[in-house]
Amino acid sequence: MGTIPRDTHAPASASVTAQDATKGVVTFQEEVVRSAVARKFLAGLRIVLGFTFLWPFIDKLFGLGYMTPAARAWIHGGTPAQGFMKNAEGPFASIFKNIAGPWADWLFMGGLLGIGIALLAGAGLKLAAWTGALLLALMYLAEFPLGTTGAYTNPLIDSHWIEGLGIAVLATTLAGDTWGLGKWWGRHVGNGLLR
Repeated sequence: MGTIPRDTHAPASASVTAQDATKGVVTFQEEVVRSAVARKFLAGLRIVLGFTFLWPFIDKLFGLGYMTPAARAWIHGGTPAQGFMKNAEGPFASIFKNIAGPWADWLFMGGLLGIGIALLAGAGLKLAAWTGALLLALMYLAEFPLGTTGAYTNPLIDSHWIEGLGIAVLATTLAGDTWGLGKWWGRHVGNGLLR
């Protein structure tokens, strides 16, 4: 796969070889996904998943009444992560109940905000994919569906898996380059974890 130099002001005669980002070379989405239509669908998926993370942050912060009533808003003393963790069910419930604390609220809300902004902006998708996968895995384990009857339609797979895999696909296909800040961001940070 070819690469594009990060320094766009370099003379045209400069030869570019496959190097790591620390040498001034960065990969862009067009090199990974050849179809313009596919790039647009990936950008659409990125925006939808970004809003999927940002909206719960806003609702839990202000208590807009969708999943969080105003009285349980974080700004009114609510505990967005602790409430979820203390009501965990399944084989891992005791772990989540034992570690619930105010620090969990800060990490949870910071994660929702950071992942949501990264996905919407199209910058920092690799970091968002790793942290998003961790957050979604923990939420999945807190609600572990296996052995629970009536609450879930599938005893193993739920939306946490779909969202986690979706973010991984977005990060590996550099979906932030289309309708986002990915190209600009990539020129500044290269191909590393911050890309």
